Amino acid sequence: MNAIIIDDEPVAIEALRQKLAHYPEITVAATASNGIEGLEAIIHHKPDILFLDVMLPDTTGIKILNTLNEMPEIPSYVVIYTAHNDYILPAFRNHACDCLLKPIDDKELEIVMARFNEYMGNGLDRCPARRAKSSSDKFIFYTNTEDFRIVPIQDICTFKYSPENRCWMAIATTSYKPMPLKRTVSKDAILGINDSFVQVSKRHIININYLLEVKDGLCRFYPPFDKIDDVKVGRMFRRKLINRCCNL
Repeated sequence: MNAIIIDDEPVAIEALRQKLAHYPEITVAATASNGIEGLEAIIHHKPDILFLDVMLPDTTGIKILNTLNEMPEIPSYVVIYTAHNDYILPAFRNHACDCLLKPIDDKELEIVMARFNEYMGNGLDRCPARRAKSSSDKFIFYTNTEDFRIVPIQDICTFKYSPENRCWMAIATTSYKPMPLKRTVSKDAILGINDSFVQVSKRHIININYLLEVKDGLCRFYPPFDKIDDVKVGRMFRRKLINRCCNL
């Protein structure tokens, strides 16, 4: 599998290249020190995985990521890496598949590579974040009394019904705190918004694009939602979820 590294620091490129040498399935096909060279290399090699620095001399990694989001013929697994954790959330909001902080820790790289290999092993045509980007750009309104919020559908991971609030709550990249919907919004209304939403229990609806696996009855999700660990698949919904996954 081919990899490309885009970074304006030769020392950082070489350090990452040496770390990737411990993964025999990975071949570094090219490196680049700026955005123009980087895009040329991406178009030429169509890498399986792309390591993309945020700050480049002529552009930013986020802008390159946005360009790639408009190029479905290049379904690279994009890993944004940066020395500043302030860029992590913007990276995920712009549909990065994963993130690393500089200097790159071996254990963190191991986790990223494990997720990448799992994604490749599942035979997906693109990582969940970038698959979600290609879905409908409809918007959904979140409200609390007179306030409201507009969130792109592809940014939503889960809905959970809250008996205390008597309404459905959503978790999205724009806010990791649950956001309440109007009490008049039913599960059928949510499921009808987009076919990516699948009910997995009486209290949970998920965006199937972010589903990594079901283990011990619990849903595990791709980043940036990999910390969610309370979504249990109900017995009545298990078969429908399996059938839905088989149809992807």
